[in-house]
Amino acid sequence: MKNIEMILPEENSLYTDVCKIIDNRRIRVATYLNTEICLINWHVGKRIKEDVLYNQRADYGKQIVKQLAKRLTEKYGNGWGDRKLLHCIRAAYIFSEEEIVYATRIQLTWTHLRSLMFIEDKLARSFYMEMCHIEHWDTRTLDQKIDGQLYERTAISRKPENVIKKELAYVKDTNQLLPDLVFRSSYFLDMLGLSDCFSEKDLESAIITQMQQFINELGSDFAFLSRQKRITVDAVDYYIDLLFFHRGLRRLVAIDLKLGKFKPEYEGQMLLYLRYLNKNERKEYEESPIGLILCSEGNTEHIEYLMLDEESPIKVAQYYTQLPDKNLLSEKLQRAIAIAKAHYTERELDRKDK
Repeated sequence: MKNIEMILPEENSLYTDVCKIIDNRRIRVATYLNTEICLINWHVGKRIKEDVLYNQRADYGKQIVKQLAKRLTEKYGNGWGDRKLLHCIRAAYIFSEEEIVYATRIQLTWTHLRSLMFIEDKLARSFYMEMCHIEHWDTRTLDQKIDGQLYERTAISRKPENVIKKELAYVKDTNQLLPDLVFRSSYFLDMLGLSDCFSEKDLESAIITQMQQFINELGSDFAFLSRQKRITVDAVDYYIDLLFFHRGLRRLVAIDLKLGKFKPEYEGQMLLYLRYLNKNERKEYEESPIGLILCSEGNTEHIEYLMLDEESPIKVAQYYTQLPDKNLLSEKLQRAIAIAKAHYTERELDRKDK
């Protein structure tokens, strides 16, 4: 009969403690190496940038980068080709040294920074950086979010620049999400595989079937709670299509699915749901519930008049069951952002006059 070696409790405790020491030190070493790699690349780019600017000749810059890459490759290997050096130079133009240190402190890698450096809008860059940190995006997820124009689809992009800066600074200082960073003006639900003709029930069933991908489109902190959540008011039964909880916001999120354009009566229906949830379902540690009405067609004027784009607990968004043309979507989003910012400015002026 094979002998079974007995492990004493104190031996088990020793093993656990040693594993913790090794794991913690490995994390510190990995963090240190990541910081140094990013700073090496940034300083290399800064030095080349200074040399090229000093000579004030674009053709000189191209020549020197190619020649330098050739010599560095001979000494350090293929990781120092001319493409790498161009990325280093761009990083030096886009980021300050403080921004590089901050990015590595929140565990962004050089690959993250390489994706971020091609975003021209500084506010959009800051948005993606903070979202990478809070939602722990890998570089593949970051690239998908940028390609899907996530920033342009969030409510924060529709605000004036000074307001965006203030809200992003709050997120950076507190490490807490705001609703306007979470909810969007449109959602891509092409993963549902719906045909041209479908009902609200078909849409709901498809979402349940493809729940993981649907949550990825909503955002990583959403947790599914219920489908067709029944609530009873004055002996009348109502059903909330989908009920989620958002961990970062600490809020229940009620989702109503609609075919066609947004109608004013949808607001009253959602308010009923939210007030019921606030009174009967909300836990002590939670913030007040928030509602998302998903419509298959967009009509922003109704939403503007109802002011559902500001401090309202109700968010309205359009969903696409097929990915729209990127250029057309970009034009539509930029137009919507311009309109929203103009309305925001008008309302601020009206408030000051009062």
